[in-house]
Amino acid sequence: LRLLLKETTERLMSAEADARCGAGYGERSSERVNARNGYRARPWETRLGEIDLQIPKLRKGSYFPEWLLEPRRRSEKALLAAVAEAYVLGVSTRRVERLLETLGLSGISKSRVSEIVSELDPAIEAFRQRPLTLAYPYVWLDALVMKCREEGTGVNVSVVVATGVSSEGQREVLGVDVFTSEDGAAWLSFLRSLQARGLSGVKLVVSDAHVGLKAAIASVFTGSRWQRCRTHLTTNVLTKIPKAAQPGVAALFRMIFLQQDAAAVRQQAEQVLAALKARWPDAAKIFGDAFEDVLAFAAFPKEHWRQIWSNNPQERLNKEIRRRTDVVGIFPNRAAIARLVGALLAEQHDESAVGRRYFSLESVAQLNPELKLPVDDRQ
Repeated sequence: LRLLLKETTERLMSAEADARCGAGYGERSSERVNARNGYRARPWETRLGEIDLQIPKLRKGSYFPEWLLEPRRRSEKALLAAVAEAYVLGVSTRRVERLLETLGLSGISKSRVSEIVSELDPAIEAFRQRPLTLAYPYVWLDALVMKCREEGTGVNVSVVVATGVSSEGQREVLGVDVFTSEDGAAWLSFLRSLQARGLSGVKLVVSDAHVGLKAAIASVFTGSRWQRCRTHLTTNVLTKIPKAAQPGVAALFRMIFLQQDAAAVRQQAEQVLAALKARWPDAAKIFGDAFEDVLAFAAFPKEHWRQIWSNNPQERLNKEIRRRTDVVGIFPNRAAIARLVGALLAEQHDESAVGRRYFSLESVAQLNPELKLPVDDRQ
């Protein structure tokens, strides 16, 4: 069956290459527009095992049987490596085994896993450690919890991710790392590593209200503002509100962010705070403690408000990461997590680099040379 599949497939590729040339192999014809130029080997993973195909080469241009073989993207290779490595090390689930069979990898070996990994690691590590040569006025930070096999048991680890917008208005993935837990020491180490690679010019950091993260931001990015994610804050406030009144309070919060200028934003926020104090003091305390941090966005160009007043841009990226990592379930080690997440983020970074700017150059230029921050009217 393997031999039959190999010969049939190679005959189909040969026929397609002849059609591209306008004549058969070795045939003299006035209609010939190209000529064959030997073969190149390509492993083909099937349910019958790995088959070494001989793909025809052309003298002009190139030929690739896209109907049969599809060049894998880095993230797909990393997913394949993670699943295969889990299988080889005996930590895979029945779902992973079925996926391997679908991919034609039921008989995969440790050497094949090592081969896949060796192709990926240098490029992904170069991406993770690349110098950050521009200024990045906006930075978003977040963490995801994933399960990893360590010392024979499954444990939770934290994957921390940083994205930013450069002084040229392009959104970039700045860094990713894996830590034992999302504590202050881990965040401090991660932010210092970003700074060591050249991260500078940070004016606003957007994140949730993790205590260790907030302290690390203040320590590393001295002089920058911190934007408390409005979505997370609203959720925290609503936990202190009776269920029947929650829709109305949520509508009041949305009104804060529908205003047209910084002064109107502050005025509306003051009114919401007063309303909360009158009826729900516990909710008012939560909002009052975060008052300045959740309004930090108003000090920046209005064109940027929608993207910087919450961590939603990062959450959308997290959903894409989860879509891939949930396939694996339990990773065989931390390196497999860094490899898969790093490959996915590298692709997202590349797509952003060739796409349209996240912010226009005109709006980004308003951040320089000096950012004028609003004065707190209550002091």
